[in-house]
Amino acid sequence: MARVVMQAVVSVDGFIAGPGDQVGPLFDWYGNGDTELTAHASGWTFHVSRSSAEYAQPFWDAIRIQVIGRHLFDLTNGWDGRAAAAEQLVVVTHRPLPEEWLAAHPDAPTHTAESVEAGIARAKELAGDGLVCVSAGEVGGQAFTAGLVDEVAMDVAPVVLGEGVRFFGSHSGAVLLDDPDRVVQGDRVLHLHYTVRR
Repeated sequence: MARVVMQAVVSVDGFIAGPGDQVGPLFDWYGNGDTELTAHASGWTFHVSRSSAEYAQPFWDAIRIQVIGRHLFDLTNGWDGRAAAAEQLVVVTHRPLPEEWLAAHPDAPTHTAESVEAGIARAKELAGDGLVCVSAGEVGGQAFTAGLVDEVAMDVAPVVLGEGVRFFGSHSGAVLLDDPDRVVQGDRVLHLHYTVRR
């Protein structure tokens, strides 16, 4: 059965982007090392520290389906028809994807769902025994609130943004996580992995 992990790069104060969706120095660690890290689905490559590559490469390789919201889809132009680090993409949206985007990317492995619950269900169906990665932010927070997230993975950059897009979106209320089972120090990033306590 597929596992669902909520993931993003995050500031020390819990933001995945600033007020205008700028990530600023959050992603600096993607280019400050000498070890190649490859998102095989998209072909994107980065050069990170060895410890970051040893942590992130197996994680990225395990991702079968990525779940994102319409806001992130629009910001990235749906990554031009290629999911960033997954074989397929599920977009949670109440509006159809733009006709011009669909025409430009007829073979894009992209699916839509009208609710977070439907999106996660579809993603798990498509993933088989693989990993479903739901992007942190509003959609991830909704999935977390609904009890649909099994694991939380945070790449914590030593940055304080002060305001912006929260890792857990509008989630409120206490949820217990187990102690981190992975704590990996990279260069300008700390990788943390938790299991959600049931």
